[in-house]
Amino acid sequence: MDMIETVEEPAWAMAIHPRITDARWGEHASASRLHEFEQLVLSCDCLLKASKEVSIRKIIPATLMGSGHLESIAEIVKEEELDVIFVDHNLSPVQQKNIETACNAKVVDRTGLILEIFGARARTREGVLQVQLASLNYQLGRLVHSWTHLERQRGGHGFLGGPGERQIELDRRMIRDSIKKLAAELALVQRMRSTQRVGRQRHDIPTIALVGYTNAGKSTLFNRLTKADVYAADQLFATLDPTLRKLELSSHQSLMLSDTVGFVQDLPHELINAFRATLEEVTEADLILHVRDISDAESPMQKTVVEDTLRHLGLDGDHCPPIIEILNKVDQVPDVQSHILDGIDGSRVAVSALTGQGLSELTQLIQTWMQQGDVSCCMKVHISDGKTIAWCHQYAHVHSENLVDDEWMHFELLLDKKYLHHLSA
Repeated sequence: MDMIETVEEPAWAMAIHPRITDARWGEHASASRLHEFEQLVLSCDCLLKASKEVSIRKIIPATLMGSGHLESIAEIVKEEELDVIFVDHNLSPVQQKNIETACNAKVVDRTGLILEIFGARARTREGVLQVQLASLNYQLGRLVHSWTHLERQRGGHGFLGGPGERQIELDRRMIRDSIKKLAAELALVQRMRSTQRVGRQRHDIPTIALVGYTNAGKSTLFNRLTKADVYAADQLFATLDPTLRKLELSSHQSLMLSDTVGFVQDLPHELINAFRATLEEVTEADLILHVRDISDAESPMQKTVVEDTLRHLGLDGDHCPPIIEILNKVDQVPDVQSHILDGIDGSRVAVSALTGQGLSELTQLIQTWMQQGDVSCCMKVHISDGKTIAWCHQYAHVHSENLVDDEWMHFELLLDKKYLHHLSA
């Protein structure tokens, strides 16, 4: 009997943008927020067929919005034969269930949508574990508060169908057991990463972390600097799994560069907590490069989101390493200029990760940061002492080396203070 391969058709989707005008909430939606949410919908391989803004003066606990809005949405769903409704708001289990019943379509809120994208993009074992943990914590609240809405089998793939067949049959105890198991596995990952960091510190290898809003160009910059081939694309959350690569500077100094998951408005706390092991590469970094898409009109808002997320991770004030802003995509905004400060922290470097413009200035700034606290010194080495000559080139920045006579060479070096004892050894 021949096997017939079936290809699942993409879901027809509708995006709902609640514009909450209640004084307690303030303006909830903006043009950039609307565009970003629709890009998130498209990122999970759905076909966006309808989009609707909904003005809400007062949040209805049972349905979020009034009956008039629900009737209007239900009509669109029926006319367009839509499969799923994405709501740019975090819904309670009761709200999700009631909107599904009123509109006769499955409903996914903002957290569920981001979980779906993360679930589709995770590649490494660690990434998969983190998404599973975040998903189970998300589902647990819905099981505790609204078991009945899971009884109806919903189609779809990934997290769009809710917990799916296997999860529907799990009770709360089994889900909590799964959470404990995943948390234990991630704790092992965390300890392994901690051991690796200690090893790098023992070998005096600094770590630089790339952070930024999603789709700011972090992975493209990462590939440019390290000559790596990390997946980079013009899409939200293209990078999910953490990546570390060695970066060699012209001064023969080495450091580790870390590429991390991008941030976004209202990034679910479930994901921040689940990805804490990964984000520790940021919290333990010696220097942070904040990559910004300077061509985006919403770049100031995106900067605020990244800074708020860093504070949520405990990186604030004296607990935060120096931060250099990378103003990326200047090939699209040629008037943007670099602004370098003496203390490095707070400096801005204009680059184009796509064309390579400004990268030499960036690497020079990183090298300057690496050499902060270094001291200038001179050495006289016998030409037969190849070991010492090699040490000078490996551990110091050689300003000059001159043959004094037939037997001796004179070196002018820029050297880290921790190596000064080698000169007197």
